[in-house]
Amino acid sequence: MSKSRRQFLTHTSLGLLGAAATLGTNAQTSPNLPPGAPPAFGTAPAVGPEISPSTIAEAEKLGQVELTDSERAAAAGSWRSTMAALYERRTGPRKVAIEPGLAPGSRWDPVLPGQKSGSEWDRFVRSKTDAGPIPASEEDIAFASVTHLSRWIENRKLSSERLTRLYLKRLEQFDPLLRCVITLTPELALAQARKADAEIAAGKYRGPLHGIPWGAKDLLDTAGIRTTYGAEPYQNRVPAKNAAVVERLHAAGAVLVAKLSLGALALNDIWFGGQTMNPWLLEEGSSGSSAGPGAATAAGLVGFAIGSETGGSIVSPSMRCGITGLRPTYGRVPRTGAMTLCWSLDKLGPMTRSVEDAMLVLHAISGPDPGDLASVPSSLDFDAGATPQGLRVGYFPGWMKENPATDVDRAALAAVQKAGMVPVEVAIPDWPYDSLDLILFAEAAAAFEELTLNGGLNQLKVQVPDAWPNIFRQSRFLSAVDFVQADRFRRKVAEEMARVFSRVDLLLVPSLRDEILTITNFTGHPSLTLRAGFVEVSEARSDWAPDPSRPLPRFSPPRRVPHGVTLIGRLFDEGSLGRAGLALEGTFGVAGQRPPGFAGAL
Repeated sequence: MSKSRRQFLTHTSLGLLGAAATLGTNAQTSPNLPPGAPPAFGTAPAVGPEISPSTIAEAEKLGQVELTDSERAAAAGSWRSTMAALYERRTGPRKVAIEPGLAPGSRWDPVLPGQKSGSEWDRFVRSKTDAGPIPASEEDIAFASVTHLSRWIENRKLSSERLTRLYLKRLEQFDPLLRCVITLTPELALAQARKADAEIAAGKYRGPLHGIPWGAKDLLDTAGIRTTYGAEPYQNRVPAKNAAVVERLHAAGAVLVAKLSLGALALNDIWFGGQTMNPWLLEEGSSGSSAGPGAATAAGLVGFAIGSETGGSIVSPSMRCGITGLRPTYGRVPRTGAMTLCWSLDKLGPMTRSVEDAMLVLHAISGPDPGDLASVPSSLDFDAGATPQGLRVGYFPGWMKENPATDVDRAALAAVQKAGMVPVEVAIPDWPYDSLDLILFAEAAAAFEELTLNGGLNQLKVQVPDAWPNIFRQSRFLSAVDFVQADRFRRKVAEEMARVFSRVDLLLVPSLRDEILTITNFTGHPSLTLRAGFVEVSEARSDWAPDPSRPLPRFSPPRRVPHGVTLIGRLFDEGSLGRAGLALEGTFGVAGQRPPGFAGAL
């Protein structure tokens, strides 16, 4: 037995793991085996704390399994020589540090064997509509689409510096109401804007994002500018390199004006600076975790923003704040330099005020990067002038008749036919799709293992049962066997979605229908959320579980707020989403309405 092994046994049994027995009493020596005999399970020296059958009985409650008395006795009797040493990686003596950027050895591939990954075409055609003259109102300029802003900048009717100063002023003016900004970047922004103006004057136009001010969800690394994850333990974190998406937007000539808020460690809408609020209803949060990008884009504080989604973090704030959110196919946009919450789920995507804007941004940030093993080459077939005629749009009849669907969702289904597309009824099995969250919880707890074990989670503002601190701790007790089974179930669900998409080109769904939000995040399908109309609410909405001690504000008369619907596309077929989205956006005719109170004199 090596010296390090003896130290491990001494420290883990007496110190770290709290057993009272001494090394000499606990150590089991392997028998002298004849040459050629293979090693056997259960013959290692005993380590860790003493356990009894009652320990196993209590643990059965966590895993929802049931053993007999004899099975418990056998499990307890051999635990310390068979299982306890498996934790050596983190308990010693040969601890191994797992670097934050190190991905798991296996990865999720949303494309099933024999399945095509999107269109074979690779083309991008933006609209040729004349943007017209520059508006006289600063507010009208601020709320203009990137599609229009880019034409004005390209034709030198509007300078990037003027537009950048306008957005910086609006960010300073309205952030006290919204709490959507973590770090303003005026020095960088003005330098980038002046460079853009000089390049355009010299005839070097980089494309539709050149000179356009944007905001980054503050989980995207920015060189020399703090990136905080919205969480207290990382408030002073300053990365040395830019995230891949930031580099791509810099290369496109876009102007970074702000690092925008996110719920701490990418959950909901509360961060170390408070709660980010909905511009349409200041008594409620903007939803999360892309809370800042949602609020800032809706309030006309940036030209566009980049958000991220693991389980609804683009869809939900886009719907609540009345903007367009595009969650790309898993693997299309590289996450190099972005905070990892869940390796097999995280996605980065644009949050904009129009459908074409989202496609313009997606085009600029797509493509593989060696730093993200899940990122893959992908084509994008989008023509802003193409008709959606004949696209088959699947819908779930039952879902359209019950919450969370509204009259706006039902009217959107009617608009599908009006736009020349074909509604098709679809169905999926009644399976426990939320079981897939075991994967999310396990991966997220692994991503933040060190913060969990060193007590850093205690610094987070929110400590309710449905916040990360409690969930990360609970996840230590999830079953590895059930993780593998959930992964297999994930493949089964992906096969079911492939069956659905063999019949339709896209789906129209209520944005926050739990089943489809969970399914499509785990299968990697892209989604496009866009404003479809307005509803009235008599109570503020929240991402958090109800807390009777903290009732939400109620309204009489009810308040008018935007409501969005969501289109789900085939893997890597964002082009069809854009085509259908443009047609519906024109049919709905509500994208141009603005949240009251955000005009303001500048």
